[in-house]
Amino acid sequence: ILTTVVFTVIFGNIAKLPTDGLPPFLFYLAGNTVWVYFSTCVTSTSNTFAGNAAVFGKVYFPRLSVPISIVISNLISFGIRLGVFLAFLVYFMLKGAAVHVTWWVLLLPVLLIVMAGLGLGFGIIISSMTTKYRDLQQLVGFGVQLMMYGTPVIYPLSSVDAGWRWLLLLNPMTPVVEVFRFAFLGTSALEPVYLIYSFFCMLTALLIGIVAFNHVENTFMDTV
Repeated sequence: ILTTVVFTVIFGNIAKLPTDGLPPFLFYLAGNTVWVYFSTCVTSTSNTFAGNAAVFGKVYFPRLSVPISIVISNLISFGIRLGVFLAFLVYFMLKGAAVHVTWWVLLLPVLLIVMAGLGLGFGIIISSMTTKYRDLQQLVGFGVQLMMYGTPVIYPLSSVDAGWRWLLLLNPMTPVVEVFRFAFLGTSALEPVYLIYSFFCMLTALLIGIVAFNHVENTFMDTV
């Protein structure tokens, strides 16, 4: 809520960025609800090997269960954020705001799978790399923050010039954020079909991440 208030003041009131006619507070709260879950999954799972080296070195168990458990446990905090978002959504709807829930809200489980898969995939790829390049861990937070500005979290996709919009569409989180807003707020410049691209990006990231993770887990104790 505090982050959304800051976004509303800075980007809505001072910078006066457009929000597709939606109440700025709801617009930013929707983006935050999605983005925080994804970013938390990435940053938490990216420290799997370095953060659990002591445990991994004493007993054997499927190492991949650790990042998977992190992604699943983060669903609890996501559920709380979603509940807060829905409470404010109902409030604004009762106040007569120009928002409406669409049938695309049924895609919420798909959005969760895509977000969790992308967060897990990117996280374990980074985790596999940090066993050899330890300093890479220091760049994860900055990289995730930079990626947020390449995702329509604080601005709508419709505000980006059509000539440059393709750059944002390369980001697999762009369709997720836009479809979430379309589902709950009824406005988006992106067709939900683009979510198929995010799904295939998720599968690719998971495949690469699992292969790299399984390769590194046999030798990581020599470098961590």
